[in-house]
Amino acid sequence: MSEKKIATTAVRAGINSDQHHGAVVPALHLSSTYALKGFNEKRQFDYSRTGNPTRATFAQAIADLEQGALGIVTSTGMSAVHLICQLLSTEDTIVIPHDCYGGSFRLFTHLAKRGQFNLLVVDQNDQQALSQALATKPKLVLVETPSNPLLRLVDIAAIAEQAHQAGALVAVDNTFLSPVLQQPLLLGADIVFHSTTKYINGHSDVVGGVLVTKEQSLGEELAWWANCIGITGSAFDSYLALRGLKTLPIRMKQHQINADAVAKFLQQHSAVEQVYFPGLAEHPQHALAKTQQCDFGAMMSFEIKGGVDAVKVLFDKVELFTLAQSLGGVESLISHPSTMTHAGMEIEAQLEAGITQSLVRLSVGIEDIEDILADLSQALEASQQ
Repeated sequence: MSEKKIATTAVRAGINSDQHHGAVVPALHLSSTYALKGFNEKRQFDYSRTGNPTRATFAQAIADLEQGALGIVTSTGMSAVHLICQLLSTEDTIVIPHDCYGGSFRLFTHLAKRGQFNLLVVDQNDQQALSQALATKPKLVLVETPSNPLLRLVDIAAIAEQAHQAGALVAVDNTFLSPVLQQPLLLGADIVFHSTTKYINGHSDVVGGVLVTKEQSLGEELAWWANCIGITGSAFDSYLALRGLKTLPIRMKQHQINADAVAKFLQQHSAVEQVYFPGLAEHPQHALAKTQQCDFGAMMSFEIKGGVDAVKVLFDKVELFTLAQSLGGVESLISHPSTMTHAGMEIEAQLEAGITQSLVRLSVGIEDIEDILADLSQALEASQQ
């Protein structure tokens, strides 16, 4: 059979693989340990921290979707980020974006303060600043595109080419788009990672992460570290995420339809100062998004008129949007990056990244679009009174 399309790959992951009972869906293996065949005769699995059949099925599914060599499932998205850090020694340098996710920023800055590696924080769209950082011959360049929460993009292929010329590996956070909408490994990245808590699982009932490498040898090195430091994902979480993965392509289609309507609505609303969404033709990197993404995703943010007082009223008045951390579930969520997702960044760092007190982030769900727009409309109107 010819190479399968991404929706088919997602649906068919692990299907009809049971050799014992003919179960159509892959089984959930909760066993913590596995019997050896005999003295010094190990089977494929011997202990679930090291390897688990359910987790292995999920890892392979993500690797197939990202078109990579090896997938590693971790306990959280931040575990995946921490796992990447195991590639760095005290003399190595990592380059990260100035506007990356607050949890990642906190991890890198605090590990750097402890002397675990050297850290350079740069605006990766500033070619001069990026070139200066690459001139230091870093070991790793971390990319986040679109960025959280301002939806800034960087050119993955261009950065990967420059980084490789400097001898650096490139790791890309693909959480906001999922493998359905962006495949960084095909654009030159060496590692792609996700918080599977978000779109991949899609139902806000799992906390997890996954990392996929382009080369088998790099994946094996990271898999060794994942086992060594004990951050591999659980069987049950892998089972739920694998189940969620099967509807990822169809969910993303509805997410995008709704997000496009919400972005256009916000763009015209008198209470909104500015909308950050790559799907809008006015977005400064709209053309770049069209070249490296299959579509524009369902994350966006906007500046509301009236500052933090208007933000408080908005959060109090929304009924359909839930004020909560996270993103990527079927339900619509609303958040205040400065005090929630990016609270781990100092105020000065937030402002440097463009995160203001009047910035609101939306994760647009798959509810009926008329209900979504009606809820936003009444809450925005109330915020300006």
